[in-house]
Amino acid sequence: MQSIRVAVLAFDGVSLFHLSVPGMVLGTAQSAPGEPQYEVNYFAETPGMVTSDQGLDLAVAQGLELMEASDVIVIPAWADPSVAASAQLVNALQLAHTQGKLIVGLCLGAFVLGDAGLLDGREATTHWAGREKFAQRFPAVRFRPDVLYVSDGNIITSAGTVAAIDCCLHLVGQRLGAGVANRTAKMLVTPPHRQGGQAQYVEHPVPQLSSETHLSDVLTWARVNLSSDLSLDVLADRARMSRRTFTRRFREATGSTFSKWLNAQRVVRAQELLETTDLPIECVAGEAGFGTPLSLRQQFGVHLGTSPSEYRRTFFREMSPGRKADGSGPTAESFTESQAKVY
Repeated sequence: MQSIRVAVLAFDGVSLFHLSVPGMVLGTAQSAPGEPQYEVNYFAETPGMVTSDQGLDLAVAQGLELMEASDVIVIPAWADPSVAASAQLVNALQLAHTQGKLIVGLCLGAFVLGDAGLLDGREATTHWAGREKFAQRFPAVRFRPDVLYVSDGNIITSAGTVAAIDCCLHLVGQRLGAGVANRTAKMLVTPPHRQGGQAQYVEHPVPQLSSETHLSDVLTWARVNLSSDLSLDVLADRARMSRRTFTRRFREATGSTFSKWLNAQRVVRAQELLETTDLPIECVAGEAGFGTPLSLRQQFGVHLGTSPSEYRRTFFREMSPGRKADGSGPTAESFTESQAKVY
């Protein structure tokens, strides 16, 4: 029986979770008798002991030569993306690339592939927390910050942490077929394909604006009154500026147009309501200022790549039985599918 040989890099500070995911997912994949199976092994730049991010010491017997004997090479989340990969590792990756091997960068492991120049001109992603540094460091990469993983030729990169499972399930489906990938996902008690991308997990800090203008106070007021009519004229009047001046200074301060900013703020508010209350979707749309569930759904698709109902299923916070987030009434136990369906 033919094996698909996988080499996973281990190094000091390596994520124990990411080191385990390829073996856990690929090792669980079972194709029909006589068909290929994954065989997962581990290597280090220098064989010997490495210490994981959890403080566990691991004995790694094989070195970079394992890459030569493997079909797939996996680089787990790099411990410190500000530290470039060594010339030795870069050269080995470049050689593997010229040999047509499949190379995978999980999470911040994409930085290592970037250091090796393997991502230039290709689509790639990484953990959303490192997106700005990644985009600055590798400007020739067509960066995809909104996806869970992306495959471009013989290069695959994944988003943050748990997206490594999504990425490895993709590998199973790519090499062994959708049927095997679905069975593997069931064994792992995880969906074979999650809806949406990592955009729904990104934190959205409030920008710090100059106190020399009225903008900061006006935008703070707007966030508190998102359900109100917040037209450009309303905010310009409140800022005591002409419409034209307000538009110009708003873009200078936020780097965005007013309508894009407002929709983004309303999505954030809707996220909070979906996470912490069991309000019907119609009420969430109204409270966030979208007016209609259709508008809410459209903006969720644009900003988060998912639907309000899927978001709620993923992030609804468990509370004490029979209570809402505000301490009154029924909670998730009374939240019915009819309240979330369609949206």
